[in-house]
Amino acid sequence: MFDSILVIDDDRALRESLELLLSAEGYRIVCAESGEAALALLQEHPIDAILCDLRMPGLDGFDLIPQISRQLPGVPIILMSAHGTEELAVEAIQRGAYDYLAKPFLPADIRLTLRKTHERELLRRKHELLQREMSRSVGDRPIVAASDGMIELLEMLDRTAGYKSTVLITGESGTGKEVIARALHAQSPRRDCPFVAVNCGAIPENLLESELFGHAKGAFTGANRAHRGLFAEASEGTLFLDEVAEMAPALQVKLLRAIQEEEIRPLGQNKSQKIDVRVIAATARPLEAEIEAGRFREDLFYRLNVVRLEVPPLRERRADIPLLVDHFLKRFRVQLGKNVRRVSDDTLDLLVRHRWPGNVRELENMIERAVILSDGDTIETAALPQVVRASSASDPGTQRSDSEPSEKLSLKSARQSFEADFIRKALARTGGNRTHAAKLLEISHRALLYKLKDYGIRD
Repeated sequence: MFDSILVIDDDRALRESLELLLSAEGYRIVCAESGEAALALLQEHPIDAILCDLRMPGLDGFDLIPQISRQLPGVPIILMSAHGTEELAVEAIQRGAYDYLAKPFLPADIRLTLRKTHERELLRRKHELLQREMSRSVGDRPIVAASDGMIELLEMLDRTAGYKSTVLITGESGTGKEVIARALHAQSPRRDCPFVAVNCGAIPENLLESELFGHAKGAFTGANRAHRGLFAEASEGTLFLDEVAEMAPALQVKLLRAIQEEEIRPLGQNKSQKIDVRVIAATARPLEAEIEAGRFREDLFYRLNVVRLEVPPLRERRADIPLLVDHFLKRFRVQLGKNVRRVSDDTLDLLVRHRWPGNVRELENMIERAVILSDGDTIETAALPQVVRASSASDPGTQRSDSEPSEKLSLKSARQSFEADFIRKALARTGGNRTHAAKLLEISHRALLYKLKDYGIRD
């Protein structure tokens, strides 16, 4: 993604040093000795990222941020200064800079900062693309697919959304099964018809049949008027049966008939009614085990399990966590009227390493809590629950074994591993053609060669 970088600094020696260093990394470098010259260059060259000195004659770094942002919305700006203080770094971020580097810095510092910026921009753009594609379905609830498991899930969703076939969505509580069901509906030809959701475990057994299939007036004590039922409410649309494993065996028989025959018979009526409804079911309990225990009908299982979508738990899709954090942060900042705009690197590191027994729902609640407890514009580790802050020391899933290097537990290592996996996939998809792989990854050919060497990847 980052092919060209604009370096703005009145120090000629530093400009030349950065140009030499970053050119060797595969970047195309454009240099400007002043803010005024930089603004003119923006009109002539495509720029992916900017390194800008804070203190310069004329327009300084703070002056340039709003002007550059108007010309190139979203381009990351990294400020540099020899007068580095924590207060200045905070002010730089508040004014719209992506990051801040204190001079003098080592070559490794600038490499790491650009790599972090590149990775975050890549994830942000992937997220924006997914949000545009899923805008009908997600509303204010995101579907994030940076991890392999979620990418595969959404590919399967895309392939099956257009058909009427029943779908079984499985996954732990809190993983977002209803969000996936709504995405299926929104991408289907039924998108303009009703999406009706019911939690089979939340309605008493003696009422669930009436809720699903409806009843005639006088069908039972208290039935003072006819009730259509949810199958009828979802006519030509989608009926989502959440926690279907909670349904009583006697009702499972009627559900099987409704799906198989495409007709229902309301309580108290002798005549069946034809229905046109797509059924999507979800469960947090393994239905195979429920069948073995005699609690779930095997024939109904096969009828529901035509297409199966397994939503991975959050601990298995850690690459999605930064995007989810950004989404929830934006939502709760508006809802709660707080000026919290980012999370610190240490905080994000803890969030990525947490085991997340409550999955996405737990993360959502935790970010809401952190926004409430944060006084500044940044969520620090103190705003997280003690169980998360202590997890790096107590969670066996994140502890280091004697044979496992401690670096593998770091966020830096996780990000590098994530990028290396993407490069391997691009090479595999292009049959080892580096030029085509670079285009697929949206980086320059020279940048790809550097990364292949850096990560020790052989075609």
